[in-house]
Amino acid sequence: MSDVFDRDPDDRVRILDESGELVGDLPDLSDAELVDLYRYMRLARHFDERAVNLQRQGRMGTYPPLAGQEAAQVGSAMALDPRDWIAPSYREHAAVHVHGLDLADILLYWMGHGAGGWRADVNVLPAAVPIATQVPHTTGVALASKLRGESEGSDSPRKTGEAGDSEESRSSDHRTKSGDAVACAYFGDGATSEGDFHEGLNMAGVFDVPAVFLCNNNGWAISVPRERQTASPTLAGKAVAYGIDGVQVDGMDPLATYEVTRAAVEKARTPGDRPRPTLIEAVQYRFGAHTTADDPTVYRDEAEVEAWRRRDPIPRLERFLRETGRLDDAAVEDIEASVRDQVSAAIERAEHTPRPDPDAMFDDVYAGLPPALRDQRAYLHRLRDRHGDDAFLKD
Repeated sequence: MSDVFDRDPDDRVRILDESGELVGDLPDLSDAELVDLYRYMRLARHFDERAVNLQRQGRMGTYPPLAGQEAAQVGSAMALDPRDWIAPSYREHAAVHVHGLDLADILLYWMGHGAGGWRADVNVLPAAVPIATQVPHTTGVALASKLRGESEGSDSPRKTGEAGDSEESRSSDHRTKSGDAVACAYFGDGATSEGDFHEGLNMAGVFDVPAVFLCNNNGWAISVPRERQTASPTLAGKAVAYGIDGVQVDGMDPLATYEVTRAAVEKARTPGDRPRPTLIEAVQYRFGAHTTADDPTVYRDEAEVEAWRRRDPIPRLERFLRETGRLDDAAVEDIEASVRDQVSAAIERAEHTPRPDPDAMFDDVYAGLPPALRDQRAYLHRLRDRHGDDAFLKD
């Protein structure tokens, strides 16, 4: 899609319409990769449903649902190489899994386990719960990549965890092999109101770093609507102020999100005529609550939710794959069964991972505990003496 960055940033890119009809150029993805894209989205939706249920059953802490945002997460993550970096917010469960993080590791994070949410062999930064802090981190990672001249890269295909301990590789032949590793930030529309967003993008533009900034514009920053965030017609248009490219894409179109991110990543890898960083505004909608501690019925009209559900990215892609002969009933049934098995296995592994000692929550923050935390740790010790460790460590 050579004209991605020559268009007005307010001109939204789309490849599949709401009915699954092709209205743009099909990306350079094999039939198997197109089915992978569908499977990852089905996996993300089922994982999301099970995770919400775990939280409601008291088996996991507060959880941020992603339903409705599968296309933007999966489509963009599939455009990255394993050597690239993801700096997620707290809702990118699908993106970080596509990039190599196991589903059990994601669950462990939301279960409060210090070992959850990251792995040493996967280029994913820890989830950023403070809003927009991952944006300057992304600029820093990208600047480090540029200074190191990481131009060789890896030619190995991506591997992602499947059910059990097996791994499944998928081709990356269509991806750029040379150039610097790219850092990709994921954040919501509310993050664009934070100073970290402006500072991170300004520095990225000044130093021309290999970075992609993907804004998941789901219309709401918790209960604050998009129109209360900024008077700018679009968020993509903000890129102009930083001297970088901006593009708006239909974030519920997985093919468009993939292609726009692929073009941005390719541009970011090596210096050229255009600025290397890109701000992508993926327009989408979260069907559920901001987190399981939120009640969206207080601030959202159900008619609005239902209108967006008609743009659901999963049936949208499924219709296209069926009509083009890439998917049939038998294949869908197999995908459904494998998705259920994979998520169940991840839950099993997460819930049978030994829980960390509660004292560990006081480690790795201060070299020496301040008085307030020493008092809290002493209080925890008294509770453990009174109630026993089962009250804290029992599954």
